[in-house]
Amino acid sequence: MYKGINYKLVVKIIGSLIILESVFLLSTCIVSLIYDEEDWIYFFGTALSAATLGSFLLLTGKNADKNMGKREGAIIVSFTWIIFSFIGLMPFWLSNSIPSFTDAFFETISGFTTTGASILNNIEDLSYSMLFWRSLTHWIGGMGIIVISLALLPMFSYSNMNLFGQETTGPTKDKLHAKVSDTARRLWLIYISLTIAEILLLRLGNMAWFDAICNSFGTIATGGFSTKQASIAYWPSPYIQYIVILFMILSGVNFSLYYFAIKRKFEKIIHNDELKWFLITVFGMSIIVMLTLINWEVVNSFYTFEKAFRDALFQVSSCMTTTGFVTADYMLWKPVTWVIIIMVMLVGSSAGSTCGAIKMVRIVIVFKYMYAEFKRLIHPNAIIPITYSKEIIKNDVVNRVIAFVLLYLFIVVFGFVVLSISGMGFLESIGAMVTCQGGVGPGLGMVGPAFSFSEIPTFSKWFLSFIMLVGRLELYTILLLFTPVFWKK
Repeated sequence: MYKGINYKLVVKIIGSLIILESVFLLSTCIVSLIYDEEDWIYFFGTALSAATLGSFLLLTGKNADKNMGKREGAIIVSFTWIIFSFIGLMPFWLSNSIPSFTDAFFETISGFTTTGASILNNIEDLSYSMLFWRSLTHWIGGMGIIVISLALLPMFSYSNMNLFGQETTGPTKDKLHAKVSDTARRLWLIYISLTIAEILLLRLGNMAWFDAICNSFGTIATGGFSTKQASIAYWPSPYIQYIVILFMILSGVNFSLYYFAIKRKFEKIIHNDELKWFLITVFGMSIIVMLTLINWEVVNSFYTFEKAFRDALFQVSSCMTTTGFVTADYMLWKPVTWVIIIMVMLVGSSAGSTCGAIKMVRIVIVFKYMYAEFKRLIHPNAIIPITYSKEIIKNDVVNRVIAFVLLYLFIVVFGFVVLSISGMGFLESIGAMVTCQGGVGPGLGMVGPAFSFSEIPTFSKWFLSFIMLVGRLELYTILLLFTPVFWKK
């Protein structure tokens, strides 16, 4: 009989994950040595400290009972992201690359949650190793700390379903294998394959190896940290920008569909409603934005049309997949485009991808539910099922989806009020809430693509750091920790 929270097991697993982070920190030392930098000492010292702490926690949880429920899963996932961020900020802070502790934490949790909101105004001034670690936090957080761990550490096999369920996104969890650890391993291999493919293609476009690696980490993780202050706009090459667009869209697709493609289960891809509406929305909104960018009063060349289409497609894809890369400052565009940008930031792309926001599957289900309600008004006695990908959706799933969407929007409004009270402007408050909760990156106004979050109040930075975590873990995982019933036996 389950009597209470198994704290010993929680401590043991968190200790193991901290040791895993120390390995990633050590890998950054190699980059520092390659470029003959002295920053390796900060990564080595942090890695050593993390390994010591992790070992202590692992020993503390030795011989822990393997009994694990959803509450342990929520605690492990939530606190792992927080602890990873506190440890991960140390190289930035100790090296004085980011002198403020608050700013270092904001930048690090923005990396691990793949938000991409930055306080930096001098990205190129960072050393290679700091830039690499900044991008690596994206890549680690993109697939998910727990999912990577499930793929690598078989010791979690007895408890992995609760961990997997707390971190993966969407109203349903696609299992590619009977064992969740094998599912995580398959997702991890797809993730690595997409990363390598983009690195090679960007290198073919004459992007330097280092930049290609770091920007690929940011793309596949849908994070948005770049090695340049101007983001992808630094490379005006249409080839490079289209490659980034392609992989942003590919990263916005449910990763289970890639596995189905490998297994030649093409009917699952063809009949997937979420994929269909995701692509329709991306290209449809891009065309609308493109039309607002073209000056119809003058004769336009093909280049003008192509550039407008590329800028529109890039920004819509970037915001909808919650990547956050930029090739243009959309705050200089017509205000109607800001509305579209906010809309796609809220919607997001596919569940089961590395993206944030509400997710297209939930939006599709909500619209189908509303359409069904209209039909019921006309035919009150008719039984009108709600279908998704040719399968009937149960009422409890529909109710959970509607509750999630309402809660998501409520938190956006609540956060907007909090940020406004803290001293942020109207545009900045709404933009910061939508972008940080959705894990996008740039917002509106003075936190838009041409600026950073460096000048917002200190309170707002800590509040938005919390919001990033809430959004990355799909609201409930974090918010449950604040309910008294969660901690009762």
